[in-house]
Parts: sequence; C-alpha cells; structure tokens
Amino acid sequence: MSEQLGTLEELPEDYRNDMASAGVAPLWPMMRNVLPHGAPKPVTRPGHWTYDSLRPLLLRAGELTPVEKAERRVLVLSDPGRGTGAMQATSSIYLGMQLLLPGETAPAHRHTPSAARIIVEGEGGFTVVDGEKLPMENGDLVLTPGGDWHDHGHEGSEPVVWLDALDLPLFVYLEGSYAEEAPLQAQRNRPDASEVEYRAAGLAPSRRLDSTVRRYPMMRYPWARTEAALREMARWGDDGIAEVDYINPETGQDVLPTMGFTAMMLEAGQSDAPPLRSTSAAFHVIKGSGKTVVNGEEISWGPKDTFTAPVFADITHHADSEAFLVRIHDRPLQEKLGYYEERAK
Repeated sequence: MSEQLGTLEELPEDYRNDMASAGVAPLWPMMRNVLPHGAPKPVTRPGHWTYDSLRPLLLRAGELTPVEKAERRVLVLSDPGRGTGAMQATSSIYLGMQLLLPGETAPAHRHTPSAARIIVEGEGGFTVVDGEKLPMENGDLVLTPGGDWHDHGHEGSEPVVWLDALDLPLFVYLEGSYAEEAPLQAQRNRPDASEVEYRAAGLAPSRRLDSTVRRYPMMRYPWARTEAALREMARWGDDGIAEVDYINPETGQDVLPTMGFTAMMLEAGQSDAPPLRSTSAAFHVIKGSGKTVVNGEEISWGPKDTFTAPVFADITHHADSEAFLVRIHDRPLQEKLGYYEERAK
C-alpha cells in the first residue's frame, strides 16, 4: 500500500477546473486527512481551566450582564486546539461554567442536546426538570436530558456556580441543535427521586406488571453518597484507584445516551496510568490537588479546576493530596457506534 498518495497539484489545471465546475473533488489527495493509518489525528489539545482564574470573571459577568439578558450566564471553556470561542472542549463535549446569583431564575427551556451539571460552589441553587425540584449541592451531578424542560433558581445568599457538560458538538454537527422556551415550571410538592425512590444502591421501587418507568428516573446524584462509595472501595479494593460509574438505577446503563460520567478517588501520593482510550475526556476536580501528564504536557490542578484530554491520549495522574475527580467522556456514544477501544501503553 502506498504511503504517499497523489496530490491535487499533480493533476492538470484544466482537469482541476473542470472538477470544480462539476462540484466534485478527488478523494485521494484528502484521504489521509480523514482516514489516517493506525490512529486518529485529533485537533483537540489538552486544556486546563483553573477555578481561581474563572471565578472572578464569572462574578464580573454577574455585574455586567443581568441573567435576563443572558438566559444562561455562562463562560465557555474552549478547546485550545480550536481556539477561543470554539463551542467545544473536546471533539464531542461542550463545557461551560455557569453563574446564578441569589434571587435569580434562569428561564425554562428544553433542547435537543443532553446536559449535565456538576455543582462547583454555593448553596441554595436548584434545577427543576419536568416539575421535579433538584437541590444543587457541591459535587452533585444533575441531569437535564435532551427534550426535558428545565429551569434554574437560587434561594440562597451567595453565588452558585456549576459546570455544564453537553453533547452539543454532536448535535451541531448533525444540524439538529435547537431549543424551545416556556414559563417557569410548577414544582412538585415532594423531594426528588434520589431522596425517595433511589435512596440506596441496589434498590428500586417495586413495579406492577403494567407500570412504566421514566426513561431518566433519577436526575440528581448526590456527591456525599458518591464519595462514601469511593472511600469504601479504596478501603477494601486492590492496588488500583477507586472508580465508580454513574448509571441509570433502573437499567444499569449510562445516565445519558452519548455521555458517561465516572467518579474517581486518588489517595495522597497515589498515581494512575489508564490505558489509551478512544474517548476524549474532561476531568473536573471536586477536591484535592495533583498533577496529570497528557501526551507529555503536565497539568498541575487544584480544587474545582477542569482539564481535558483528546482521544487516545497518554494520561498519567498523580495526587499530591487526597483527590476526587469526575471524568466526563463519550464512551456511551462510541459503544453505540461499535468502535470504543482501549490500547495498552
């Protein structure tokens, strides 16, 4: 097989002009760009956003732009490989840091992309999803699946900040991204499903034969329970790091169709060198500090920081102190498409 394919410049100028007039182009000069041998050649580059640098910008945004003029007051985390303003943190994942101030509400809307929120700071914030009021506490994972109405509110006294993760790039690529708006939703007079139906792992409400289950039965995953599970795994596990996947409690599948979420714990001084994965990933630090080397580039991270890695990245984590992170990835999408892959280093 030829390593060097023919180029466009090798073709006669009149032939190139005729092809352009006909609206066609030869494949062979472009083939290696879209089908490189052995592994993809990602545009995505490792990114790192420190919370210490983002927080003042968010608070200034709160001073400069009322939420009524923003709908969602968000700073977008743009992939360095695509440049500032890119609506992608990786090839398939959009990330944004969102601010809500005391007394504010973000209007109800629904959209085709799915979203999840990791709560970064503050108390008193909440999200209403299809009438279910979900408290937003530090480290919680809150889902707003595609097509579900959702709005946000703030009953506390200090700013609330969360990290948005969406599969927006996929829907933009498919030209299927759009939203609809509506008035704020009426809230059900009861706690959310994580506090009632799915309070304990391995337990789900008993169902009658003709009963139906919501496609997304649990919308909030409280961090306190996740951390407790990780600590027990670390205490009794093997030499590897403790990791847990967020799953639908009724099906055992990933919480969203195209995005997965994995919480991980590294004890002080512990390192982890995962295999090369075909997924891109974003890591959000719930707490702790350490270093991660992504394709030879060292990232020193601390509490509430966010960083990213492209597909098949060579990644090594090291915790300077006890650390908890959430990895956002596109493995569910890749498994549905039948090409998820792991390679040894």
